[in-house]
Amino acid sequence: MALRITKQSYPLTSACIRAKSNLAVPQSSAPPIARQDADNVPLHYNEPAKMMASEALVETMVRQKVDNTFGIVGSAFMDALDIFPEAGIRFLAVQHEQNAAHMADGYARITGKHGVCTAQNGPGISNFVTGVAAAYWAHSPVVVVTPEAGTLTKGLGGFQEVDQLPLFEPITKYQGHVNNPLRMAEITGRAFDIAMAERGPTQVNIPRDFFYHEGMYTIPKPNVVEKGAGGYNSIVSAVEILKNAENPVILAGGGVTMGEAQDEVARLADLLAAPIAVTYLHNDAMPADNPYYAGPLGYQGSQAAMHSIRDADVVVALGTRLSPFGTLPQYGEDYWPKNARIIQIEADPRRVGQTRQVDVGICGDVKQASKALHGLLSATDLYCHVNREERIRRFNERKNKWSEKLGQITDEDVITVAQRIRPRQALRALEKGLAPDSIVATDIGNVCSVSNSYLHFNHKGPSMLAAMTFGNCGYAFPAAMGAKVAAPGRNCVAYCGDGAWGMQLNEVMTCIRENVPTTAVVFNNGQWGAEKKNQVLWFGDRYVGSQLYNPWSYADIARSMYAEGITCTHVDEVTDAMVQANKNQSEGKTTVIEIMLTKELGDPFRRDAMKLPVRHLEKFKGTIQSRESATGQPVDL
Repeated sequence: MALRITKQSYPLTSACIRAKSNLAVPQSSAPPIARQDADNVPLHYNEPAKMMASEALVETMVRQKVDNTFGIVGSAFMDALDIFPEAGIRFLAVQHEQNAAHMADGYARITGKHGVCTAQNGPGISNFVTGVAAAYWAHSPVVVVTPEAGTLTKGLGGFQEVDQLPLFEPITKYQGHVNNPLRMAEITGRAFDIAMAERGPTQVNIPRDFFYHEGMYTIPKPNVVEKGAGGYNSIVSAVEILKNAENPVILAGGGVTMGEAQDEVARLADLLAAPIAVTYLHNDAMPADNPYYAGPLGYQGSQAAMHSIRDADVVVALGTRLSPFGTLPQYGEDYWPKNARIIQIEADPRRVGQTRQVDVGICGDVKQASKALHGLLSATDLYCHVNREERIRRFNERKNKWSEKLGQITDEDVITVAQRIRPRQALRALEKGLAPDSIVATDIGNVCSVSNSYLHFNHKGPSMLAAMTFGNCGYAFPAAMGAKVAAPGRNCVAYCGDGAWGMQLNEVMTCIRENVPTTAVVFNNGQWGAEKKNQVLWFGDRYVGSQLYNPWSYADIARSMYAEGITCTHVDEVTDAMVQANKNQSEGKTTVIEIMLTKELGDPFRRDAMKLPVRHLEKFKGTIQSRESATGQPVDL
């Protein structure tokens, strides 16, 4: 066998090595150059050309500027996969398809481009569902290419067959089923266009026998839809409210980051002297060094942000659907204002006024809308200028007060355990060790979610990744890996609990095989913390299914996979461990930092959804609870 190695701009991996028979074109033979017009545009971009359907699919991806795809190799799409290297598309082979979808999600959020994943029909495709659902609620333009059973056997219950379109129907913006192979380029192009225009996942479903069809194809040009500021009357109505506002506050959501609108929002905030709270898990919606940055709302967020919102008479919600989960009471306080007027700017008309009654709903691009508001308000006398200096002084006091309180919470005296670290102290130490340009992905879970108190980013642009309101475990590490592929020069870190780490540690192998150096922080406290907290409060400390026996070292497991492993048993080791992991990553090394934590737990996620148990059958009456736990902490603390 003769090996043909295709040059790429990324490290050589097994996916780049092409085994060909001795009858293959010799290495010295140059590949044929596609016919081009006077502007060096391939002619098949503008007129029909003879090609295989696989070529039409790949050329459409190339025209959409796809250069990375995540998945697991499979025979169903192998004819297209075979030409990925020549097309300049890197195929990153992963350990589980769910993680491929999370990688595509992380990649899309950081680059602002499409994230693409593909796999074998049937079981490979069904494994995508959780990852695509997370991308849906994160508004990520992920394109899922799903080869399916061949047309001659579909419906006969053949090998690896499942009806794939219903699986993704509720979690995609568009489903393109290639019902005729001559429509391969058309439907694929439409899926890419809609994913970007409507900010969400789309599906291209392709019967596997269609890849081998030969026909005439024209590769469609990407259809980029320019978005405006919103309706004129809505903008004017918002201006009328804001010019009379006494205490306006801005709530910046993920749309600010996605729409690259941070500068425009910052200028609007400065004009209004308005504190900028950010929505839950969008701590990167505004650089934290902006003087008006108040911090995040939501679980374990900033009280400076919460109290600013509480006292607002006008809330300007920019690029957010106003998720109800992100404004649940915190620290024993229901802080959402009851009488404030709300202006919501949101690109999706279905989300405007969906979760909260708004006074003005603007369906528009947050960048353009912020510009328009700033322009009109700059030419207007603003009532909020009367008390501008007093409001700024009060806001700075709130920030200082919250900073002091967070320090007290972090360092308060509780039961200490030898060779174990308090969660909040670990999170503060990690914060100190993070590189300034870090991208941090957080998993769902008690400790990871408490990190909302400690994560802030001065880097302008996307820097924080999370599974958002879908809230699935196993998200953080593959998302951070996708971010690393997207931004190889930035430091990419995942925060994971020891329960969720079991769902994603296999991707350390992918980091080594595909040379994607990434850092994972594993909080080892021997429990499913978020669920155990519920059992502490409402179920009499009966820990059914929430205890984890971990006789192994996750750092040792990492080293066995040829990654670096560091174990921290004292808080003084944590910052140094993160600094070392940053250095390792700059040298191309993946690191797993295992932090040995106490069993202390933060507040419950869903106090609004939980109740003390009621039992009627005699055999179960021993589990009745009449009151919540007095301590709120596990008995095995």
